[in-house]
Amino acid sequence: MAVKSAILAEITAKTLANYHERAEIFREGTRDHDVSQNIGALLRALDVREDDAATRTILDLGCGPGRDLRTFTRLGHRAIGLDGTERFVQMAREDSGCEVWHQNFLHLELPDRHFDGVFANAVLFHVPTQELPRVLGELYATLKPGGALFSSNPRGDNTEGWKGERYGAWHDWPAWRALMTGAGFLEIEHFYRPEGLPFDQQPWLASGWRRPPETDPSVMND
Repeated sequence: MAVKSAILAEITAKTLANYHERAEIFREGTRDHDVSQNIGALLRALDVREDDAATRTILDLGCGPGRDLRTFTRLGHRAIGLDGTERFVQMAREDSGCEVWHQNFLHLELPDRHFDGVFANAVLFHVPTQELPRVLGELYATLKPGGALFSSNPRGDNTEGWKGERYGAWHDWPAWRALMTGAGFLEIEHFYRPEGLPFDQQPWLASGWRRPPETDPSVMND
């Protein structure tokens, strides 16, 4: 059964309010989280090598207080943040010096074919499942042809609902893969985190995806 727009608005407002109220606690609690494996997966998908000086334009979707914006900037890329929590937007702008957009995930306004990469770390699971195909389509559209998207979500058994004051959806790999390929993405890789632990101690499902490059018709006709 489809969730009505009023309920979707309530889900968004309540989840964002909780993040806003706990913004300082969240920043301190996640400041030292090691997400280098996830950042590396996106850069690998973008074919970034150690001797590669080319700048990529990267959207940090759900950037939070700006931790990963600073990392991408330090690595020489142009990072733009986006978050629905006003306090996080303020923090990210102040701490990273990057451009940060205040938008929530159910009302995105993204430029077409603008980004080389989208970094969606621990964020898309907040989107109700019925809205995911549309949101993923918007992320697909904002990538340049050949661009890449990285996502990491807490895995589960395809249930969704409230966990405390935040709404979430917990997908398993087959369901997540179907959603991503349904939006037009090509699979690059997937893995579970934290790295090096038994599967039952790896609650995070990480995956890399590509928007297919466009084929030059003149080449096809040769």
